[in-house]
Amino acid sequence: MLLVALALAVAVAVVALAATSTAAFGLYNPWWDGTADFREGIESDPAVEEEIVRDTARYDELDANETVAFVMAPDEPYEGADADRMRAFVADGGTLVVLENFGPAGNELLLTVGAEARFDGRLLRDEQHHFRGPAMPIATGVEDHPWMADVEQLTLNYATAVDPGEDVDLDELDEPDETDGLDEAGEPADATVLVRTSEFAYLGPEDADLDEIEPAAYPVATVEDVGDGRAVAVGDPSIAINAMIGEPDNEAFLRGLYADADRVVVDVSHAEDLPPAAEAVLALRGSPALQLLVGVVGIAAIAGLARRRVRPTISRRLESRLPARFRPIDGDAETVPAGLSDDERVEFLRRRYPEWDEERIRRVITALNRDDVKGEAE
Repeated sequence: MLLVALALAVAVAVVALAATSTAAFGLYNPWWDGTADFREGIESDPAVEEEIVRDTARYDELDANETVAFVMAPDEPYEGADADRMRAFVADGGTLVVLENFGPAGNELLLTVGAEARFDGRLLRDEQHHFRGPAMPIATGVEDHPWMADVEQLTLNYATAVDPGEDVDLDELDEPDETDGLDEAGEPADATVLVRTSEFAYLGPEDADLDEIEPAAYPVATVEDVGDGRAVAVGDPSIAINAMIGEPDNEAFLRGLYADADRVVVDVSHAEDLPPAAEAVLALRGSPALQLLVGVVGIAAIAGLARRRVRPTISRRLESRLPARFRPIDGDAETVPAGLSDDERVEFLRRRYPEWDEERIRRVITALNRDDVKGEAE
């Protein structure tokens, strides 16, 4: 029994390791810094279809007009064909949401698609309006926008500001569309601010001299039209992690960004690899041929097991290793043919159940004799 318990514990541990991740912002990371709750929230929303994208080639097959794509703190920049696909996705009507604070890849992605907004990269602090400290500001400046209908504030965690008016250098783009990042007059168009901090916020390190800083209401989320699509910049990917998504009003803000979409894509193509079990499930979902193969193998395995001779169950084997006084005798007597003497019954049981010890055999014989006496009395 201890061996079985140990085997089960090891099996559960192996499955857990194969199905979960410890990567920061990982979709299958159930700990405080993962985004498993964010993923499960999208999956449970009946109004949208959720999909995890591991290769930007998938964007070529999506209906951009009905899709919102989330990219959270990418580890690597989008370059070459990946950059072309992201640019085409937004230009064709897709909504791209980039959540970043200090990494350079977020700004490079905004530049790639032709957006103006840029992440400042410095730590945003607020000595007056914060959650558990100045590095966790509460942004209460929510602008009037359809996406913000259920949002009164954002609770941030080591965020940065978003500059909505950074000019786009079209020469830096890889074969950019000549209208990317420009308004109808051909001039850079400022992004629309969705959420701002309080007027007491500032950018700088923890040991900044408060007498020398200039507090201001900094934008932390913007949206802008790019081509036929939109680019959203959010200066804090932590609003989506398990420890923060339940704080006011982070989840409502994230849901508002895809409220009008039919499909929500979470792009992990430039982030840490998914756990093996998740990779296997996603590969199975995306391949009808693989689904057919697994189905055929499963049916063949079931048919093969059905033809095998029935062997003693695990419970029977475990039972045989218990002391005789702890083993059940219900049903044992029914296996002994009627009309035999006690000696013949003993020999029959020894041949039929060689794993039984003498004590158990005696118990069965006693039960048989008791039943015989009872039958004669009746």
